[in-house]
Amino acid sequence: MNLMHLFRLSFLLLFLAASAGTPAGAATKIAVIVNDKAITSFDVDQRAKLIQLTSRRSGAAARKAALEELVDETLQLQEASRLNIDVSESQVDSAFSDIARNVKLTPSRLSAALRQQGVRPETLKDRLRAQIAWSEAVRLRFRAEVKISDADVIAALREQESESANKSVEYSLQQFVFVVPSKASNSYKAQRKREVDQFRSRFTTCEEARNIAEGLKEVVAMPARRLLESEIPPNLRDKVKQTTIGRAVEVELGDKGYEVTALCDKREFAGTADARAALEVELRAKEGQQMSRQYLRDLRRRALIDYR
Repeated sequence: MNLMHLFRLSFLLLFLAASAGTPAGAATKIAVIVNDKAITSFDVDQRAKLIQLTSRRSGAAARKAALEELVDETLQLQEASRLNIDVSESQVDSAFSDIARNVKLTPSRLSAALRQQGVRPETLKDRLRAQIAWSEAVRLRFRAEVKISDADVIAALREQESESANKSVEYSLQQFVFVVPSKASNSYKAQRKREVDQFRSRFTTCEEARNIAEGLKEVVAMPARRLLESEIPPNLRDKVKQTTIGRAVEVELGDKGYEVTALCDKREFAGTADARAALEVELRAKEGQQMSRQYLRDLRRRALIDYR
């Protein structure tokens, strides 16, 4: 073999080695640089095809969405790396398998279906990796800031009144504690019990009960609580349902003394007890989404993004 043939063969082998990981016809032009990470036009083409498969966008709209999605994901992965968040291959494979299961395919058949549409399975897995990493980054940053109160949940349930025929009952309960020392004598306990009975007979509203309690020694008025029927302890639930508003539900000797539980108010409204838990999750997710969007906007504002 002469030198010219050897040179040509070496050149061909070098070319094949360089292009072995890139599908035929794939462009290698850099589309954008995010900080120090380059995103190629091939990456954008692949993501655009995936977006066309999963949404109604096509053509230029799909490509534009793909470009911005990849920019966001690059920033998200860089932030996750900064926070030492590592997404394992098993996590990605598990998420990929979940998607396959949802469309009634095996992971291998989902991979084959994607390839038939010109999309590498890795394109979907890259998206899943970024989503998992970003979810953990958001959780780490805002886990102490996403707070949903009972009032938020109750208000959301009330908004559903016109949409549901199911009814739930919300009870407002307040507890008054007649303090009894742990080493108190039986005679002292009996005296406090008589004071409790007198107290119960004197009020017909929680407001009256609070006013009376202010004038009594060593009586603590606890904050009123709003509870759905399903949240009330089973041993107290039936008593609450049978008690008239403004009257004492139960008297119990607890660790701190005699505890008088009064029914302040009740309201029937649409929604079920199960809906409360679902709404709390939904409200928490919405607040988390708002924080996530702001978090990403902050990353974009600080980043060096160079569109080519």
